[in-house]
Amino acid sequence: MENIWENYKLSIMAVGALIIALLLSIVIVPEEQQAVVVRTGEPVRVINRFEPDQPYGETGAGMVLKIPLVEQVQFVDKRVLSLVMEREQVLSSDQQRLLVDAYARFRIIDPVRMVETAGTADGVRSQLEPILNSVLRQELGRRTFANMLTAERGRAMSNIKDKLDIQAREYGAQVIDVRIKQTDLPDGTPLESAFRRMKTDREREARTIRAQGERNARVIRAEADAEAARVYAASFGKDPAFYDFYRAMQSYDTTFAKGEGQGESSIILSPNSDYLRQFRGSR
Repeated sequence: MENIWENYKLSIMAVGALIIALLLSIVIVPEEQQAVVVRTGEPVRVINRFEPDQPYGETGAGMVLKIPLVEQVQFVDKRVLSLVMEREQVLSSDQQRLLVDAYARFRIIDPVRMVETAGTADGVRSQLEPILNSVLRQELGRRTFANMLTAERGRAMSNIKDKLDIQAREYGAQVIDVRIKQTDLPDGTPLESAFRRMKTDREREARTIRAQGERNARVIRAEADAEAARVYAASFGKDPAFYDFYRAMQSYDTTFAKGEGQGESSIILSPNSDYLRQFRGSR
């Protein structure tokens, strides 16, 4: 064994150094990671870069080589990442102080720019959080608290997403979605005051709707009565005798009816009374 070492010492050392260099050169890049190769502080290439709709298994992940000791590899997540904003107090356009919980979803699409500007995904989060806070205040500051309970909330979220995405591109990120988890009024007097104001607004709106309904009903009844009068006039004008008979029957019905609450009554009239002429018939 000693003879082998003495005879092949240099060869064994060369093979060992080669194996160590090979091990230092091999990098395993998982499917869910991008790898930025940095040489002397400068990013030189990207392995397994994120590409939309790229088939799984054809992304370039797996075993790759780098120059040992000269090149370093920094891994960047390809998956969708979260940015959770701490609960913030925001002033709405109707001067309501709202407690807002919001979050954003983003993905690193330019790992080289991310490494150059933010360093890591956590660095991107720290850069985007104050921007999200600022954009959220601007958008909600243009809307009332009541608007945030309607479809206006969706439009506000879309605007926030678009504005945040513009800023995120500076750090190699793409904002996929922004959502408000919860929008509450602070406990105590502000909350009670807002509820009273909302109740008053709804009651005023209900009164307005009822008044419009009553006005429309009066208009409809007036038009119907006018149409009925026109039809009666046109019909009775063709036969005055029938009109006289019809009116007499209406009068008899009202005078002699025994309805609820009317009780009983007696009417004494002369047989020759003109009021009873329709009973006598034409002779």
